Amino acid sequence: MPTTFQRARLSAVLAALMAQPLAALAQTAAGDLFDLSIEQLTSIEVTSVAKRVQALSEVAGDIYVITREDLRRSGVTSLPEALRLAPNLQVARADANRYAISARGLNSVLADKMLVQIDGRTVYSPLFSGTFWEAQDVMLEDVERIEVLSGSGGTLYGSNAVNGVISIITRHTADTQGALFSAGVGDHESALAARWGGTTQRGTPYRLYAKRTRRDPTGLANGAPLRDAAEMAQAGFRVDRTDGARAMTLQGDAYETTIEDGASQRRLSGMNLLGRWRGPVAGGTGQLQGYLDRAVRDAPSTLRDVVDTVDLDYQHALQPRGAHSVLLGAGWRSQHDRVQNYAPARLALLPAERHLQLWNLFAQDEYALRPHLKVTLGLKLEHNDYSGLEYLPSARLAWDVMPNHLLWAAASRSVRTPARIDRDLYAPALPLGSPQFESEVARVYELGWRAQPRAALSYAVTLFHHDFSRLRSLDQTPSGGSLNNNFEGTLTGLSAWAALRMSDHWRVNASYVFQRERLRARAGVPPPSAMEALGNDPSHRVTLGSSHDLGRATTLDLQLRRVGALPSPTVPAYTALDLRLGWKVNPNLELSVTGRNLNHARHVEWNTQVDLLRSVFVKAVWRL
Repeated sequence: MPTTFQRARLSAVLAALMAQPLAALAQTAAGDLFDLSIEQLTSIEVTSVAKRVQALSEVAGDIYVITREDLRRSGVTSLPEALRLAPNLQVARADANRYAISARGLNSVLADKMLVQIDGRTVYSPLFSGTFWEAQDVMLEDVERIEVLSGSGGTLYGSNAVNGVISIITRHTADTQGALFSAGVGDHESALAARWGGTTQRGTPYRLYAKRTRRDPTGLANGAPLRDAAEMAQAGFRVDRTDGARAMTLQGDAYETTIEDGASQRRLSGMNLLGRWRGPVAGGTGQLQGYLDRAVRDAPSTLRDVVDTVDLDYQHALQPRGAHSVLLGAGWRSQHDRVQNYAPARLALLPAERHLQLWNLFAQDEYALRPHLKVTLGLKLEHNDYSGLEYLPSARLAWDVMPNHLLWAAASRSVRTPARIDRDLYAPALPLGSPQFESEVARVYELGWRAQPRAALSYAVTLFHHDFSRLRSLDQTPSGGSLNNNFEGTLTGLSAWAALRMSDHWRVNASYVFQRERLRARAGVPPPSAMEALGNDPSHRVTLGSSHDLGRATTLDLQLRRVGALPSPTVPAYTALDLRLGWKVNPNLELSVTGRNLNHARHVEWNTQVDLLRSVFVKAVWRL
């Protein structure tokens, strides 16, 4: 619950902001409230599928884009909650801080087949395989878009992009000039954030930001608190410089998170620095990117882990020659992982220190067979210290059947390479890591249709089939157990979404996802145990959304989602309604009230022992 001080602080902020001249409302046009009309949706520029700028209408892939307008009108307060806006993702909240997020099945709180990047920096952990969402944050007001690619992205992004890629892209500093203050308080969390954007004497734009968030504990089914409250602080900067056709970016962040963990506290901290240069080079355009990243995870009940990462990546787009458009690239990554095992007799990673190296080469050629028919062939070769050389090929076909109607197909091979937990885990009472653990393999086949038959209507439909082999298994042995690759299976499904503008002030959207998993033991091996450890997934998901401009300054947005039951552990199907009411007091000030899970006092999404409660969040955003 918010403290008396928090409520008083928010009241003072709101009172001061509401004192702004209401006459300025006349400057707010209704069109400002809808930055993106249906006609513009298929012209959104994306980069996730081809590693070059494309219009969404041209993309031969199952991709959904969450725009900054979507983020603003949803009222979300964190990255995981923002990802609920993507219909091709399954998002389940496990407690106050942990989320299970994946596309196309095999979900868990450390979903190990989704690659996540923030401005090109990979946040996928080499320790457990997956993303620690409680350690990932950005200032949501500075996000330009979030591109969510379902299906294999291995050729361009490498191993671990098996079921998809989440790419979070922040805004250019030239678009974030001036000051922004954000304050919010609710019955389960509170947040403060500030950003300042300026320009140097030489005309180089920059921005600085800082934010602090507090989350209250969730509750157990018996009514007792879970003791998982958290406090998060983060600050960072970004500088962009453009010199003709050349562009340079330098940005960095530092963060610290403290999470109650029963009788102790879990601490996550880190910092990163990223630089990127893009410009003309001989025969085309080049981009060089490098970053340094330190991530510290301290869990007193198990271990303290420090990962230092150095990453360099170069890609070269050759000048188009005839019908060919060629992209070449190379990359190198070094990760130094140091573990302090607090209870080595119970659980440990041995050896305690690892130095992991990874390098890759890739090539991709987009070839126009005919004016409206293109084929894209690509191959990445990647070498890691655990499984050696991996090959990641893909082929995509795109046919513009008619204007604004695209038929596409794709086939690819991707892998999830071993993590430290697969090879180095030591736990007498649990399965052990195996030095023979191999990469998990997926062969992915897709067929899709994206269309905009009318100016006010757009939709996309994708059929997909994943053929998995060498999936991780927990095998019983005389010594207790080991991690091996003795599961295999298939996943088949359909995803569809549509957006319709009912009028100049009202837009609706809907989505449906169906998938069926069939997993089994490999032929000739004893039946492994704990198949449910591969993931816990609903067979279907449905969403309905509405965005309505009620007047010149008032907006109403709602999102209704229906998620099918989880099989193991069994979690009942649930329906949740989120609603946001926004009011632009003047062009610089916006107030909003957001309610989540309004149709239930409590419900379960992942952990059967943890109830997620109805919540209300009041927020003010002031721009100068």
